[in-house]
Amino acid sequence: MKRWTLATLPLLLLTGCTSLPHGVQPVRDFNAQRYLGKWYEIARLDHSFESGLSHVSATYSLRDDGGIKVINRGYSIAKKKWSQAIGKAYFVHSDHEGYLKVSFFGPFYGTYAIFDLASDYSYSMVAGPNKDYLWILSRTPTLPKETLNRLINEAKSKGFATDQLIMVAQTSKVPAPPTTVAQK
Repeated sequence: MKRWTLATLPLLLLTGCTSLPHGVQPVRDFNAQRYLGKWYEIARLDHSFESGLSHVSATYSLRDDGGIKVINRGYSIAKKKWSQAIGKAYFVHSDHEGYLKVSFFGPFYGTYAIFDLASDYSYSMVAGPNKDYLWILSRTPTLPKETLNRLINEAKSKGFATDQLIMVAQTSKVPAPPTTVAQK
């Protein structure tokens, strides 16, 4: 299995925990249908499963069992290749709350808590089970500076180490991802 099991959704399976970080409340009136599709990772707190990756994205689609299929993908400039992880997510309480559990490794689940979401579903901010996990996602490869600064300030006010955020390269040239990337 590859060392990398993307986040953006990512993730957190190393802890196997689906708790919420103190002070983080998932968004209410969540609409899963509107959240489906491709999201670009704009910023993250780095972890070994994403270290060195650029052009990270997460694509969400419905599963036959009512869950959500997660495909996380990123490019390693050092290795000059794409990596991909496929997982599944399920709502913890209700499909009207942005609080899911995500698994990339069998029965082990991690928290995926959407705690800021644009009304038009153009950006979101996601936490894991504690404040070591944070992702800022967007429907586009970049966010307006004002929006990004506001999200970073919000995360900082909640106790996330925003001075350690990795800004994810999304606009530099890399080879196009293959149609299908092998999952390992």
